[in-house]
Amino acid sequence: MKQVTKGLWNGYDTYTLNSRDLEVTLLPRLGNNIISIYDRAQNREVVRRPDEQDLAFYLQKPYHFGVPMLIPPGRICRGHFEYAGHEYQFAQNSNHSNHIHGLHRTQPWCVSDIEEDEEGCTVTTEFKTQEDELWMEHFPVPLKLEMTFRLQGSLLTQQLRITHLGSHAIPFGMGYHTWFLLDGEPERWNISLPVTGIYTLNEEQLPTGELASLDAQAELPEGISLAGQNLDTIYRSNMEQDTAVLQRNDGYTIKYTASKDSFKHWVLFTKGEASDYLCIEPYTWLPDAPNLNKDTEFTGLIHMEPGESVSLHTAIEIIQPEHAK
Repeated sequence: MKQVTKGLWNGYDTYTLNSRDLEVTLLPRLGNNIISIYDRAQNREVVRRPDEQDLAFYLQKPYHFGVPMLIPPGRICRGHFEYAGHEYQFAQNSNHSNHIHGLHRTQPWCVSDIEEDEEGCTVTTEFKTQEDELWMEHFPVPLKLEMTFRLQGSLLTQQLRITHLGSHAIPFGMGYHTWFLLDGEPERWNISLPVTGIYTLNEEQLPTGELASLDAQAELPEGISLAGQNLDTIYRSNMEQDTAVLQRNDGYTIKYTASKDSFKHWVLFTKGEASDYLCIEPYTWLPDAPNLNKDTEFTGLIHMEPGESVSLHTAIEIIQPEHAK
C-alpha cells in the first residue's frame, strides 16, 4: 500500500501517495496542488476536491481547492512595494486595486523523484520561476522551488525549499490556503489555534500594523465551536506551539502543524457562516508585509540573499476516534 500511483484529472497527470490510512493526490502540472486527501477509514474527503467539471473555475481560482500554495499570501496595497532598492508591481486583481494571493497559480511543476519504502512514500517536485514569463514580469527574480511530499500512515508532511538564484536581496513570503471539509455539520466541529491576538485591518482589509486582543475569541487557543462562526480573520501565532487542531465531536481529529520558526501568522476563513468549509491558513508573512513599517520579527517577511535557501515545513495528521485522547 505504501506506493505512488499515477492517474489523470482532466488530462493532467496526477500522482497519488498511498498508505493503509490515506490517499493523497497531487496535481503537479497545475500548480503542484494537493487536490485530495482521502481518509480510507472514514470513507471521506478531508479537503475540498475539484470535480472534473470544475476545470474552468480551477484554472481561474486554483486556491479554492485542496492545499494550494500562496506565494506570497494575502493582499498587497495596490500590488506595489519596494525592497532593497528594487521596485515591484504585482497585478491589481482585487478590490481597491490591490493584489491578492500571489503569483503562484497553475504553473507546471516537474516530478523529479519518487521513493517508496517500508515506512512510506515520497514525491518530490520542482519549479523554476524564470521559466514563467508572467511571474518574471511581476517579480523578476529567479527562484528554484522544490517540494517534498511524504506520506507515512496517517501523517502527511510537506517541505518547501526555496533557493534564490538571483543577484540582489529579496523579500519572500508564502502560505497555504487549506480547505478542510466540515461536511455541512459545523456544530460537530471545534477548532483550537495557538494564537495570541488578531491583526487590525483597515477598510481595504489590509493590516494596519496593530494587534488587538482575541476578545470574543479568547477561548480559541483551547477550542471553540464552529457553529454560527463567520470568520475571515488573521491571527498572531503565540510562537510557542505550532499546531492547529480541528476536532469532530466523536473524537475524529485533524492536526495541522506549521513550523513556528517560519509561520508566524494563521488565518481562519469559513466562506460566510461556517457550513461546508474551514480554511486553516498558515502564513510566513503578514499580508502587505513589505509596505508595513514593522520589523521582520513582526511581519514574518523572510529576507533572502543571493544563493540562500530556505526550507518551510508543514504537516497534516489524521487521528481516528478510537486513538484520540
